[in-house]
Amino acid sequence: MRVISGKYKGRTLDGFDIKGTRPTMDRVKESMFASIQNYLKDAICLDLFAGSGSLGIEALSNGAKMCYFVDNNKIAIDKIKKNTLGITNKKIIFNDCFKALLNFKDKVKFDVIILDPPYHDNLLNKVLEKIVEYQLLAERGIVVCELEDENLKTNLTLLKEKKYGHKQVKIFSRNDVNKM
Repeated sequence: MRVISGKYKGRTLDGFDIKGTRPTMDRVKESMFASIQNYLKDAICLDLFAGSGSLGIEALSNGAKMCYFVDNNKIAIDKIKKNTLGITNKKIIFNDCFKALLNFKDKVKFDVIILDPPYHDNLLNKVLEKIVEYQLLAERGIVVCELEDENLKTNLTLLKEKKYGHKQVKIFSRNDVNKM
């Protein structure tokens, strides 16, 4: 695994073998970040199911001001710490996704939230519900979801979706202010 673009392009990332995670394929990551590039400059980002931190690091590499990495797997947290050595504009949080979201309530508004949870845990609908309920998105904020076959039901506005074999990426906004 490696960072594919931006300031940290070419940086090798450890953690492709963390139990319960799967790395985002380079072509999916490249397409995903090309789609959200205009949202990244000076963005406050959340990589909620961070795993190795690959997606959050890619966001920082492409101009994000700050990234919060959240995972509930101690091995993943150790990999994120290793992969982000020398990167100062980060906060790494070892916590359950729902407790982390509640802790952010009334404290942080995110410009970009990246969600790539374990596919078969069916967490996305509940996580999207909490993001809306806790008002965690900035006015022009977006949520980027990588999923397999989960049926999403959300009050957020779908901006874009793309399929990559059995995987798909869906990008949502808080309201119709955002147009891709």
